[in-house]
Formats: sequence, structure tokens, C-alpha cells
Amino acid sequence: MPTSPPPDTPGTRGGCFAVLDPATGEAFDEAPDQRPDELDAVVGRAHAAWRTWRADPAGRTTALLAAADAVQAAGADLAPLLTREQGKPLAESYAEVARTAARLRYFAELGPETRPISDDRPVRSEVRWRSLGPVAAIVPWNFPLQLASAKFAPALAAGNTMVLKPSPFTPLATRLLASVLSTALPEGVLTIVTGREPLGARLASHPGIRHVTFTGSVPTGRAVARAATASLAQVTLELGGNDAAILLEDVEVERIADRLFWAAFRNCGQVCMAVKRLYAPARLYSEVAEALAQRAKSVVVGPGLDPGSRLGPVSNAPQLARIERYTARALAAGARAVAGGHRLDRPGYFFAPTILADVPPDSPVVTREQFGPVLPVLPYVSLDEAIEAANDTGFGLGGSVWGTDLDRAEAVAGRLECGTAWINHHAETSLDQPFAGVKDSGVGVAGGPWGLYGNLSPFVVHRPVEVYG
Repeated sequence: MPTSPPPDTPGTRGGCFAVLDPATGEAFDEAPDQRPDELDAVVGRAHAAWRTWRADPAGRTTALLAAADAVQAAGADLAPLLTREQGKPLAESYAEVARTAARLRYFAELGPETRPISDDRPVRSEVRWRSLGPVAAIVPWNFPLQLASAKFAPALAAGNTMVLKPSPFTPLATRLLASVLSTALPEGVLTIVTGREPLGARLASHPGIRHVTFTGSVPTGRAVARAATASLAQVTLELGGNDAAILLEDVEVERIADRLFWAAFRNCGQVCMAVKRLYAPARLYSEVAEALAQRAKSVVVGPGLDPGSRLGPVSNAPQLARIERYTARALAAGARAVAGGHRLDRPGYFFAPTILADVPPDSPVVTREQFGPVLPVLPYVSLDEAIEAANDTGFGLGGSVWGTDLDRAEAVAGRLECGTAWINHHAETSLDQPFAGVKDSGVGVAGGPWGLYGNLSPFVVHRPVEVYG
């Protein structure tokens, strides 16, 4: 996942900070730089709203469905603003708005199930579920609305309230989203706070917060987890991935090349579960690298608001610097840029879509999460070697296997150390599936009923069959 911004970015203007357009590198608006000491009042209002919100399941369903309709109706306002601050093509921003509305509808209709316990005693026992209280969510800049809704939709549906902090690189669309949602949700149920550190750290450690959910880098996730221990709040951490794709010997390269390219380069490669390493059989290695290079060279890169752009800029200057640094180190160590390999000579944070061949396996562009429009392609001789290389990482979010023998591909997928494995596609998810990683990719589960129950605590009631039985 994206790294946290350094303390001096974005720039400040009094009580606000500047928001930059990644297509130009210039400031185009600003957002409030809220002080950590303002959180007491914010969390207090969330706690007050929780008392009413948790007690009315039918009212929650009605409000969340109305919120979904409001988000969908506001797409023409939300999507261009999202593109302006994040950089992605406008069509992808509209898709993100639609996904936000869909997630609200999904969780609005999803409720916990009371479960009876049968243990041969003269007692009727059952497991019920209770909301936790105010929840804190800290969201990164790559999918600001979609990842926000992945946190607030299940939390609110479970009867909690939420204080949400977006990245200081992308606060504007989230603030507008909050305004849209306020037409359907009671005051205090969902509050957006914007600002730079230590605002996030203070929110994670606030004694009034009962659950902290975070998406971002591993180092920041560890810091969030440490902060949450101050109040013994539970945590859910989604900390990114270094997903590997393994091509089998029987793969038909031209049939999968488009799908494989976009699995790595959608949103300019700034996707936690994008393909970030590709392992190809030695016999097909050159063909695979060239097929992907052709697509990298031909794809239209430009401002997200330009209708012809298929790839936008990298979202912010620190992330661009990271991508440049990893690519330069790989090239200096002997890698070849079959396509790209450099920043584009134009205003903004544009980096040429890059396919790297002959990459040393210990290069940071292979071993770490580069999180940008760069894909290393590595050859393998034996399948066991490829599987071992795919698993040789501290991450474990996703992975994929590509080939025509589906039984064999599924057997290989079963050996990948990750939370989700795909066959002949990658990073495609549904609202009703669990989303979780292993190893350094996170703690806890999001998505589907698992996401709902992650925002609840069990409450067991024992009732005797007879008054004093």
C-alpha cells in the first residue's frame, strides 16, 4: 500500500493545507488542517449519536439505502473531483463512486444472525451481536472513496458510528462525499476529519474509539496498532501486497496479455492487490515481456480528465520519487527496460508504463511493494522454483496462476501463501467475499459478512426454561 506522507507534505496555508493536482503538480484547492485537540469533541458527538443509531436497525437500513441513492446521484460532482486530486482516469472515478453506492446497498441489507446454542442443559442460550461504539478509519490515497466505504458501510450497518480520516493527498472528494451522505445520515454518525500528522496517530489512540481500521503501509500500520493499544481498541489492518502472477507452460500469451497488463497497471499500478511480479517459463519469457511491452508503449498516458487517457499520473510526488528510485536501482543492477523506465518529460507526476526484464531477484522492485506503473518480469525453469519465489516475500495479500489446464492451475494456486488466489485473472473481487491477507499483509478480515461481524461483539444470553430451574 502507499507509504505515509512525510510531515512536510502537502503544504500548509494557515489553518489549511494545499491539495495538489497530480496532472500538473500545482495546488488547486485546500482542506482544513484540523488539530488533534479537536478530536475530543468529534468523538464525543460520535458517541452521542451511537446511542440512537445502534438502537434502530430498521432506521439504519432505510438511512443507508438513502445514502446509496444520494451517492449515485452525486456522481457527476464526485468523480471529477476525485480525478482532479488523485489522478485516475475519469471513467475509473465514476466506477469508484458506483462501487461506493453498491457497498452501501449491500451492507444496508445485511444483518447479524442470532444463533441458538444447544448443549443439553435446561437453559435456552443464544448468541446475539452488539455494536462496538465509535470506530476510527484511516484511509489512503489510491481509492479514497472506495476504501472509505469499505470501512464505513459495514461499521454503520452494524450500528457503530465512525470518525474517518482520509489521506492529506486526497481529502476533497471524501469531504464532498461526507456532505452528500449527511443528507441521509443523522448528525454525528459519520464525521470526516482532515489534517496531517499527528492527527491520525491521535485518532487511533483516542480513548473513545473502540475499533481502529486502517489501510496503508506496513510501518504505519504497526504504528497504528501500537497507538490503538492505549485504549485496547480492536484493530483491522490492510497493509498491502506484493502479488505474484505465475504463468504456466501451457499459457496462451496473446490471449491473456491484455488482461495481465491491466491487472498490473490499473490505477497506474497503485492497487494493493495488483500484479507486482510476474514469473514466466523460460521458454515463453521473451514472448511475454514483448507482449506486455507492446501494450505499455501503446497505452495513452495523460491527465485523468482527458477522455483519451487510459493511464493517469502517479498520485503524488513522494510516490513518484519512490518509483523512480526503485526503477533506477534495478536498471543500475543490470535490468533492461523493455518499455518505459523513466519519468515523462511533462508537467505533473507522469511515469512511463514500464516493463523490466533481466531484473535481479533481490532488487527492491521485486522484493518490495513498488506501487506504481512498473512490472518486473522474471523467468523460471521449474515450477517449484516459481512457487518458492512467489512465496518468498513478507507480504501475502493475493496471487494468480495463468494456464489452460485449470485443474493444474488450481493446484498451483493452492500452494500460494496469500489470502486470495485467482486463476486466469487477478484482483477481481465481489462484495460478498472476505478480503484478508497473511503475513505482513494485515490483521483481520474485511468484506462480506466477515466485514460486518468484524464491527460487532458477541453477546451471549442464557435464559432458564423454568424460573428457578
